[in-house]
Amino acid sequence: MHRSDERFSGSVALVTGAASGIGRATALLFLQAGAKVLAVDMNWPEEATRALPGASFARADISLEADCAAAVAQAKEAYGSPDILVNCAGITKRATIMDTQPEEWDHILNVNLRSVYLMSRLVIPSMQSKGGGSIVNVASGWGLVGGARAAAYCASKGGVVLLTKAMAVDHGRDGIRVNCVCPGDTDTPMLKREALELGLREDALLKDAVSRPLGRAGKPSEVAETIAFLVSPASSFVTGTAVVVDGGSLAGSA
Repeated sequence: MHRSDERFSGSVALVTGAASGIGRATALLFLQAGAKVLAVDMNWPEEATRALPGASFARADISLEADCAAAVAQAKEAYGSPDILVNCAGITKRATIMDTQPEEWDHILNVNLRSVYLMSRLVIPSMQSKGGGSIVNVASGWGLVGGARAAAYCASKGGVVLLTKAMAVDHGRDGIRVNCVCPGDTDTPMLKREALELGLREDALLKDAVSRPLGRAGKPSEVAETIAFLVSPASSFVTGTAVVVDGGSLAGSA
């Protein structure tokens, strides 16, 4: 496998939501930069496993404590304790609270927010014993501002932002840095599913991104590079922050 650099040589990274989108791009970047990677997702189609040569794979529902524990145990058995945790798995439903059923609300909060709590709680003790580590949680621009017909999603991602800050405060003295990224519209399968939920063409939200200051939607690899920066020594004095990666969307309108 070609490696573009050795930024993470010797590191062990655990990435959730790694079968597609930002999670896959992040796992691939880590592999190319020399890390040992356990890629976690609910489903692993053959195409997804081929896209991450050299990774190990865990099939897990990260809203369930037992599945999270099994994934962490698999990483430790395969490579040793993780130095890096990227909580990237996420789902959305485009609906107001009136159109969101209680079970749907619970499911979105469990996948998007509870999973961050579960995975971090399982990994932090090993990081403490090793003298440090880095956690990056993937939130959203809609974790910082509200969005239409996305009540549960906004609530969950807002929770991720504040959980990130609280974890950074609690574990900075352990040498553990905790940050999050807040992507805007990014060319992923989830963005296309959102468009269909709204009754639009699959590519409608991608086309709408032309109105952003940079005139386009983001690429998963661009968000992955930001994640890589946040877990690298280049950001050694950065913790508790939410980095917006949205092509200028939240900056304002022209």
